Amino acid sequence: MTPLRRLVPLAFLAIAPLVVAEEGVRPVTTSFRFSRPVTPGAAGANRLAVDGELLGGCEARGTAALLRDLRLFAPDGSEVPYLLVAPVRSEPTWVGASLLPIPETKLASGFEADLGALRRIDRLRLSGLRAPFLKRLRLEGSGDRARWTVLVAEGTLFDLPEEGLTLTESGFPPGQHRFLRLVWNDARSGRVRLPPRVEARLAGTGGPPEPLREAISFERRASEPGRSRYRLKLGSAGLPIAAVEVGVDSGNVLRAARVLESRLAGGRLVPFELGAATLRRAERDGAAAAEMSVRLALAPSEAELELVIDDGGNPPLAVTTLTATFEALPWIYFESPDGSPLTARFGSPRLAPPRYDLEALRPAIARGDGPSPANASWGDRQPVVTVASQAGPGARIPPGAALDLAGFRDSRPIPPGPAGLTALRLDAAVLAVSPNLSDVRIATADGRQVPYLLETLDEPLVLKLPTPQRVEDPRPRSGPGEAGRLSFHRIELPFERLPASRLELESTARVFSRRVAVLRERIGGRPETAGTIPEVVSGAWENADPDRKAPALVLDLAAGEGRELFVSTDDGDNAPVSLVRASLLLPAHRLRFVRQEGVPLSLVYGQAGLAPPRYDLELLAPRLLGAPAFEAALAPTVPQAVEREKDAGPRLFWAALVGAVVALLLLVARLLRRAPESRGQDGKPGEG
Repeated sequence: MTPLRRLVPLAFLAIAPLVVAEEGVRPVTTSFRFSRPVTPGAAGANRLAVDGELLGGCEARGTAALLRDLRLFAPDGSEVPYLLVAPVRSEPTWVGASLLPIPETKLASGFEADLGALRRIDRLRLSGLRAPFLKRLRLEGSGDRARWTVLVAEGTLFDLPEEGLTLTESGFPPGQHRFLRLVWNDARSGRVRLPPRVEARLAGTGGPPEPLREAISFERRASEPGRSRYRLKLGSAGLPIAAVEVGVDSGNVLRAARVLESRLAGGRLVPFELGAATLRRAERDGAAAAEMSVRLALAPSEAELELVIDDGGNPPLAVTTLTATFEALPWIYFESPDGSPLTARFGSPRLAPPRYDLEALRPAIARGDGPSPANASWGDRQPVVTVASQAGPGARIPPGAALDLAGFRDSRPIPPGPAGLTALRLDAAVLAVSPNLSDVRIATADGRQVPYLLETLDEPLVLKLPTPQRVEDPRPRSGPGEAGRLSFHRIELPFERLPASRLELESTARVFSRRVAVLRERIGGRPETAGTIPEVVSGAWENADPDRKAPALVLDLAAGEGRELFVSTDDGDNAPVSLVRASLLLPAHRLRFVRQEGVPLSLVYGQAGLAPPRYDLELLAPRLLGAPAFEAALAPTVPQAVEREKDAGPRLFWAALVGAVVALLLLVARLLRRAPESRGQDGKPGEG
């Protein structure tokens, strides 16, 4: 590049403060939801990192218009131009180092690396170490070899080909160093030789920058055997998350994991896989090598995700932390005339991306021409005002059509809650009456429908059943040779009819191998088969480890009617295996709808022949997807079995009372008949 061409971008940078002064005079009338103080690192060019609080507060978080509603303001209220600068994607520059071993001790060894000159570096790379190895380390940096700064207090490098785990680089904050000192921790592992090659990366010359990492709040959810489920609560919807990292305190790990969210398909919300991976962690000699991240092929659009981990035959994974990783985020460039504090405002739904004359400097800023920008810092995020147009996701959603409530079998009040988006979880009582949910409606007191989106969850609805009871063979006729070989348990169901589900059985037995079958009485149908108790599903159940609890047996049950299930176990010549717990794993559903302030609502269902509702999903979906929802649950109902007992109670009481009265009258009549016989024929009393 000629000297004249080099002066052009520098000239632009020199007049940037004048551009700022000219542009920062436009009045701003838009309302924002949040504000944050910004402290420039110095007068002139400044660099400001994008963090989680900013991403979560801005309305535009997708890559198409990232942070378009962000504005910076000077103390006098004038707008300060800025640029979002994409990170450098070119190959970085690495500088080789000469090595000198350090004196070994009983517990430590290592080396010093000399870069030959003072360099601004941010990463160390080792090449050629013989695998396998897994070592803990401490890394320090110095400019004169006399005063040392700790760069990595506790790090780990490893290369384990059999486990598929490799990490031979260690990053640290950028700084000016000539010498690096790496000390291996040899307390619980063998020593390693000097690496054939050691290199340091020049900061700012390329390569991926260190990603933004934000903690995710989560809760454990009910799940089927062999799987762990966690519900993840993000700061907001539409965050540009690249991966979810799973943290555990200890242990070896080799398990498949998936990250899901709900997306609209075929008129309802269904689970959609964002990413899948195999979680790997290996412990050796007090150190751990791990790759515990699930990379996402697509950024989430919702604020709620689900993490599913296949545990196999292992106990549930003890997850301690979940972390979101944001990669390739831009940084914010702005000019400060005098270093005075600024105010950032954001959270305006319809604000268009800004257009500043500062855009003319983008090529020079991206190339790094001129002095390096100073590092500005954020203050805490504070709420400002509520934007009128943000009153609620359903502010303009009209109510549904009128509804004749008299035609529904069941009506249950929906618990009160705040106005706005609500996610109502359906329970087994709803599925027992409306297995396909086609006749489910949300209604106001005056019979108006409230539109909703039906959401099918990946996690099951777990329905605990009464403890299975040992019984005799319930079949009227048993097959030949079955006497003494089969044991039976009776399981009572809380509802007369249930949709297709999975039956989970648990036992305290340790070592066994059995064929297990489920029998169910056939209700209705042809006269010759009605009342029979055929086998509906069967499976093999075994456990060969006396030191471990037997895994639960899960059998698929088709939809059916009847209040009883019978479980037969082919014990052969062994002692019977006892069943201690039983559960039904039903499909789980939620209804997403918008609640109006102070309007009582009811869930109605149970009208045969009613077609599924058809609402304007094109109107609902953009407002209901991604918005934070208040989760509600219906009040529990009394199972049908208990209801019948309650109904039978008064009838039994009156029947007993009538019986007692009749018995008393008969006794009185008998006594009256015997009274004349006890007198003599002359009308006098007998002689006893």
